[in-house]
Amino acid sequence: MAHWLMKSEPDAWSWEQQVKKGAKGEAWSGVRNHTAKLNLMKMKKGDRAFFYHSNIGKEIVGIVHIAREHYPDPTAKAGDPWVVVDVVADEPLAKPVSLAVIKDEPKLKEMALLKYSRLSVQPVTDAEWKLLCKMGGVKA
Repeated sequence: MAHWLMKSEPDAWSWEQQVKKGAKGEAWSGVRNHTAKLNLMKMKKGDRAFFYHSNIGKEIVGIVHIAREHYPDPTAKAGDPWVVVDVVADEPLAKPVSLAVIKDEPKLKEMALLKYSRLSVQPVTDAEWKLLCKMGGVKA
């Protein structure tokens, strides 16, 4: 099982909105970067991802899982190559993990979040996942 980090601006799509979707979940739409798209295409049903509030808050606030693998993004123009996956909220972090705290942790210095700060969908290594879950007060 792979792990991921998915960024959303909370004024556009927040953790609270994701939670309200319940077991049905929601399509992760609007990704318009080819690397992020390729990451969406690598996701498998059951993979877990951190839900990260970008711009406002700049912190990991929850964990979601992939409920449906990639399919054409319904918000894209016909014929465009963009895709979505469906995500369902699993649990909030007991303690959100801020970007500042992540930057201060030497074991996370190679994390994609720090190296590719503008990438909206990115992989998380198993070691990073375990450490961030511990920092956030949830089981890995």
